[in-house]
Amino acid sequence: MKHFLIGILFCLPALLWAQPQQIISPDGQLVVNIDLNGGGTPIYNVYYKGQCFLKDSPLGLRTNLGDFTRNISFWKAGEAEAVARDYTLRNIKKSVVAYRANRRDFAFYQQRKNREGKEGKVHVMDINFEVSNNNIAFCYRIYPQGKTVVGVVEGEATAFAIPGGTTTFLCPQAKPMGGFARTSPSYETSYTLDEPMGKNGWGEGYTFPCLFKQGSKGWMLLSETGTDGNYVGCRLMGNGQGIYSIGFPQQGEQNGTGTATAAMRLPTCTPWRTITVGESLAPIVETTIPFDVVEPKPLPSWNGYDKYLYGRGTWSWIIGMDSSCNFDEQKRYIDFAADMGYESVLIDAWWDKRIGREKMAELAAYGKKQGVGIYLWYNSNGVWNDAPQSPFMHTGEGSRLAEMAWMKRIGIRGIKVDFFGGDKQDMMRLYEGILTDAASMGLLVIFHGCTLPRGWERMYPSYVASEAVLASENLHFGQGACDAEAFNACIHPFVRNTVGSMDFGGSTLNKRWSAGNDRGNYRRTSDVFALATAVLFQSAVQHFALAPNNLTDAPAWAIDFMKQVPTTWDDVKFIDGYPGKYVILARRHADQWFVVGINAQKETLKLNLRLPMFEAGSKVRLYSDDTLLNGSLKELKVNKKQEMKIEIPCNGGLVISSLNN
Repeated sequence: MKHFLIGILFCLPALLWAQPQQIISPDGQLVVNIDLNGGGTPIYNVYYKGQCFLKDSPLGLRTNLGDFTRNISFWKAGEAEAVARDYTLRNIKKSVVAYRANRRDFAFYQQRKNREGKEGKVHVMDINFEVSNNNIAFCYRIYPQGKTVVGVVEGEATAFAIPGGTTTFLCPQAKPMGGFARTSPSYETSYTLDEPMGKNGWGEGYTFPCLFKQGSKGWMLLSETGTDGNYVGCRLMGNGQGIYSIGFPQQGEQNGTGTATAAMRLPTCTPWRTITVGESLAPIVETTIPFDVVEPKPLPSWNGYDKYLYGRGTWSWIIGMDSSCNFDEQKRYIDFAADMGYESVLIDAWWDKRIGREKMAELAAYGKKQGVGIYLWYNSNGVWNDAPQSPFMHTGEGSRLAEMAWMKRIGIRGIKVDFFGGDKQDMMRLYEGILTDAASMGLLVIFHGCTLPRGWERMYPSYVASEAVLASENLHFGQGACDAEAFNACIHPFVRNTVGSMDFGGSTLNKRWSAGNDRGNYRRTSDVFALATAVLFQSAVQHFALAPNNLTDAPAWAIDFMKQVPTTWDDVKFIDGYPGKYVILARRHADQWFVVGINAQKETLKLNLRLPMFEAGSKVRLYSDDTLLNGSLKELKVNKKQEMKIEIPCNGGLVISSLNN
């Protein structure tokens, strides 16, 4: 009997694994099943409201300590644990978050021989799952093996097996060392919409986030969060037949220097893989999962984290290009920002040569008197591309800190750092180093020509936003981008901007993309469209593509709106839309709601909107377009049903805002 009991205890892990393990969301609608296949590979699948959103999909890591993708065994499963995280964050889509999830950790071992040749069980990794309503996040925890406390992750088996009939909304990853001054990949390629599965972009996979429509079942968004200098930035590789897997950086990135693998000290966790599902696009647009599962970094102490000044700003380069980078023009833009009641100006490339440091200190002092702070542009520097613009954000710790100390002395508010070189671990460490040093100096940071942010708003208090999108500069550079402006703008709220702040730099009121407003590319969209995107595109700091001439040549109602539009938000609600066609959503700042919409379809969009955020009988402002894209403003009363019939013509916009009392 004694031997029988011992045998039962020894086999207990196998008995526990006889049936798939489950993690279920608090509302019981989202279910993740975990199992092992016949080859000893961990697998999982996902069901939402009884519908399969992911078929059996592999998990695991390939490391220099061993292959943890096969021939591994289940060790133990933790009990389901309720997770409650309440936090506030001023610079994302929702300022107060109450995250509720269920968590389970699954431990795995391999049979290994020790140095004496004896075989035994070696605990190699855990897979940690958190499942909230509509969201899944999971990561790997890797353990030391004996005296070996450092390791290298060479790749992942992590994949997503998507049921047939699904269509895709994806952004192809560019090949390395291409484009302007060999600066790609920089997450600035065009999306393909409603395409069948089975492709792999341009051969290099897709940038996160990745959106999928599973017929009438609903929608799914895949991404990652929590990436720092301890790992690499990943992409999604299409392997055909509906299988998409985690891909590491391309070896050619960063001019071929550095490795495409991740070295780390053990024990440690990898970044989180995230999955958001829903019957509609509302859970996708409104998700906070990129921030829910990460924690703030223990950065150098500075007593002003909660006093960072976000807000609106002007930016001469987007209209005036390089020639606008001179002392007199920047002083004029500071005056323009002050006239608009804005908090900052962004001074772009070549300021070190065309303005100089002494005169920059003078501009900073002048701006301070006007209540206007300054953001300075920098080239990330290094050997990863040929971008010639200066000044350079030197990568050496001492010189970078010295540069930031100078900025702090003269009162610079923040920096915009451009032209990064890919997603290798060296580059992730550079992002982290810049954010850490900036935090120690009380500077805010915007990244351009860069990777996707991965939970950084919560991890690094100095972080503001990233470009990582085909942004407003393309409207200046090509008429084709202007012709497709509405189409592209109807994509970003459903994909790129769902997972992180997006520095777009748009909302121009010029008719032409030039300083004189009399030449250059034609803007195809309406003034109301420009107002709508100021709300639609989320970033706590917005440097709009407005120009001083707009004070006299743009409609007064448009300028008045842009003087008052917030850039920080307390809530977001998706109302209606479809990627590439149209979008209508609502954002709340304090007690004021803004409902905005844009339309890229040839036909005028006609909808009867349900607007529960406005009380029946209350007055609202309605900014709308006629069929010729002539905008107007009027005040309306909300009816008893809290409904409103609206029309948005092609390339037009809509804004409904509650009145400030």
